[in-house]
Amino acid sequence: MENHWILSQQHNRVLTLTLNRPEVRNALNTACLELLVQHLEQAQINDEVGAIVITGNPRFFAAGADLKELQQQTVANAITDKRPQVWRRLSMISKPIISAANGYALGAGFELLLASDIIIAGKSARFGLPEITLGLMPGAGGTQRLIRAVGKSLAMQMVLTGEPISAKHALQAGLISEICVDELVLERAQKLAERIAMHAPLAVQAAKASLVHSQENHLTEGLQLERQYFVTLAGTNDRREGIEAFFEKRKPQFTGQ
Repeated sequence: MENHWILSQQHNRVLTLTLNRPEVRNALNTACLELLVQHLEQAQINDEVGAIVITGNPRFFAAGADLKELQQQTVANAITDKRPQVWRRLSMISKPIISAANGYALGAGFELLLASDIIIAGKSARFGLPEITLGLMPGAGGTQRLIRAVGKSLAMQMVLTGEPISAKHALQAGLISEICVDELVLERAQKLAERIAMHAPLAVQAAKASLVHSQENHLTEGLQLERQYFVTLAGTNDRREGIEAFFEKRKPQFTGQ
């Protein structure tokens, strides 16, 4: 059964991963999260994948962690829980991850969105961290990534009330990049991924790493790292090919070298 929890489909250089646990509203239990990360790690080493799309179903992107697992958790096994390591592995994926979200993205499902690079949402989408209503708090990056995305006031409101926000509110707050009609969300995310996957892989991964670093460190360190990546790319074949193709008015043929 677990093998069907993540559906995988590749078209051109875009890999689409679909969360497929409709009976529990795509709840991310440990086994499901581990399976998702395994797919991402396989994509990471596959030269035929340039970008990744993660999606759910029309009613739920993912409705949080598995409460049955949490119900059995004690302080002792919370300390030794392997989920933080799985989330850390997800954050190490260097290829761009685009989330296509319809319906509800709550708790760990919302934290999965926050850990991705770009979020495309349907008009029906709702985003929230309801852990506080259960005597809990977000534990997979929700407090840290959300406040960096939307600022202190809205992050405090969402975490401390547990109330979700609409796609329109999320767009206004800078949490997501676009809103589409529900039926076109996945198609738009895949087209965006195809556009990204056209570019030189080393440049894309360096740019992503620099942007991610800016969220985690001081400006001075970020500027230094950005320059290091920029200089490193100067020695790549793809950079030479990109510039030559521009002057020759043709489409570049990137090889990832």
